[in-house]
Amino acid sequence: MLVSDFHFELPPELIAQRPLDDRSASRLLHVSATSKSFGSRPFEDRCFREFPALLRPGDLVVFNNTRVFPARLFARRAGLNSQPVSPRNPAAREFLHGKVEVLLTKHFSHDPNEWECLVRPGRKISVGERLSFGDNNELEAEVVARGAFGERRIRFAPVPDFFARVERIGHIPLPPYIDRSDSAADRERYQTVYARERGSVAAPTAGLHFTPEILSQLSSRGIDTAEITLHVGLGTFQPVRVDRVEQHHLHAESYSISAETAEKIRAAQSQSRRIVAVGTTTVRTLEYAASLGEIHPGSGETSLFIYPGYKFRIVNALLTNFHLPESTLLMLVCAFAGTDLILAAYRHAVAGRYRFYSYGDCMFVEG
Repeated sequence: MLVSDFHFELPPELIAQRPLDDRSASRLLHVSATSKSFGSRPFEDRCFREFPALLRPGDLVVFNNTRVFPARLFARRAGLNSQPVSPRNPAAREFLHGKVEVLLTKHFSHDPNEWECLVRPGRKISVGERLSFGDNNELEAEVVARGAFGERRIRFAPVPDFFARVERIGHIPLPPYIDRSDSAADRERYQTVYARERGSVAAPTAGLHFTPEILSQLSSRGIDTAEITLHVGLGTFQPVRVDRVEQHHLHAESYSISAETAEKIRAAQSQSRRIVAVGTTTVRTLEYAASLGEIHPGSGETSLFIYPGYKFRIVNALLTNFHLPESTLLMLVCAFAGTDLILAAYRHAVAGRYRFYSYGDCMFVEG
């Protein structure tokens, strides 16, 4: 299977640069994989406010409650590089003056002070390099290892209020296709209203459309809800660099499933009620847990890569945003509903001027 099979043309102006004032005002493309119930086409244009009415009483809607933290930090190098660097290269000029951008992507449980991260410029940041963060040296760290994907491991000097300092000096890690600096408003808008468990460097964006009012409507319609946690990490920033889909491997990300959620999922399955996943991160968590056998509470890491040919065990319907061409997230949606159908829906969305990616519109896909 070729990665190029998942290509589509997207005008750059359709990439949403800012969120709508009202979360629930997003457009929603309703897609059915089983029938042409919307006339001659298997999809229909709607608004996200209609989402509760598209669900069935008894459906179990599962959310990812991870919380994004300001994981993008700027550091100064303790020692300057002595190698010559072209002054016409802006990134190189900053490097000459000791400036380094650090994106924290994963917290290692074996050492509370050790993190996986991406650094820029990366190739010249070597093991043993010392970094200082913040105008008043709020944090200090040492590079202790290089990883297989170009990432680094850094160890921070212990401080009693690490996350409080990160909150003060860090920036919200907006995706690279948002062509602007983060603002104070992004701290609230690049976050779901039900975010609780701190640990992600990217939002589970399908959840950004929900408001307290929409959640209340779900309850009033007899629709059950549950939460899992998957902390979005390096895998989100890992491009597909191979020609064949099967050659790609995802970076592992941490997840957890509570006893309450596991029981709700087992009950829904035993009663033949639909399980509706909000976002691809929720899909990956549920499907990985199902691959281990019956859903049980627990935590761990998953690098499950879902692409066409995968047999779904848990998820019956999916709410998701529009994804990058040739991305693993698009491949997952194609696996769920069929590549031809999803790419046709994407072409319809482009023609209809839907807004794409993190701050964009969404799809509700019924299998």
